[in-house]
Amino acid sequence: MKIGVFMFETEYSADPAVLAKKAEELGFDSFWVPEHPLIPVKYTSRYPGSADGSLPAAASRIADPFVALARASAVTQTIKLGTGICLVPEHNPLVLAKTIATLDHISNGRVLFGIGAGWLKEETEILGGNFPHRWSQTREAVLAMKELWTKDEAEFHGKFYDFPPVRSSPKPAQKPHPPVLLGGAAANVFKRAAAWGDGWLPIRVTPEDVKKGRAILDELAQAQGRAPNSLEITVYGQEGDPDMLKRFEEAGASRVTVRMPAAGGDAAFAALERMAERLFA
Repeated sequence: MKIGVFMFETEYSADPAVLAKKAEELGFDSFWVPEHPLIPVKYTSRYPGSADGSLPAAASRIADPFVALARASAVTQTIKLGTGICLVPEHNPLVLAKTIATLDHISNGRVLFGIGAGWLKEETEILGGNFPHRWSQTREAVLAMKELWTKDEAEFHGKFYDFPPVRSSPKPAQKPHPPVLLGGAAANVFKRAAAWGDGWLPIRVTPEDVKKGRAILDELAQAQGRAPNSLEITVYGQEGDPDMLKRFEEAGASRVTVRMPAAGGDAAFAALERMAERLFA
């Protein structure tokens, strides 16, 4: 099974370029960073990752993921570069398509495009997203980006996005485009992944959840004329427990990302080395 590393990147954490290079040397498959362009000072949305619904303070300090991954790409050769996750409704898809295509082009085809629609209503709306219909908006954005990635002259006409024929370069190195991995555990996530995605990127799941998801994805893939197991499962943000990772592999996951502590300098290197020793021994 492939094992990636997830860095909660802030201005006080280790340089993503240096850390990604070290992760590649240690044998990690992929390097992932999150996204929150901003955090409203006041919000009522509940964060699903904590018991009390409050967002960790470090979330407001997250650096730009695309700059971080571009730095990582410049000093590495093989490690995959993942967005975990890109909040699609908070971007203009024409601009986002160019960003992802450029990153894939300069990295020689190493982007894993993990996406989501977001949970923080106030953030989504400040940045122009339609929160009640954020997944419909995300679908349209992805379909529009696929047009831009695969055609010399692309146009799109939908409910949320509408543009005439345009040219957008460079094209992604991966053909037809980088894999689109859908985050979340909503009831429709499997249908969405099978219809217009390339895999599932769940967080806060158990091996039993993954086993059930694997079976559903295989069935839906076949219904879409796609091969079973063609939709990858990447379990996101786990602790570095070899036994648990083995259980996820047995359940049908093809990749697990392990969470790095938010540390800088030598402390980050030491933590990464200890993790590699546990996982690759």
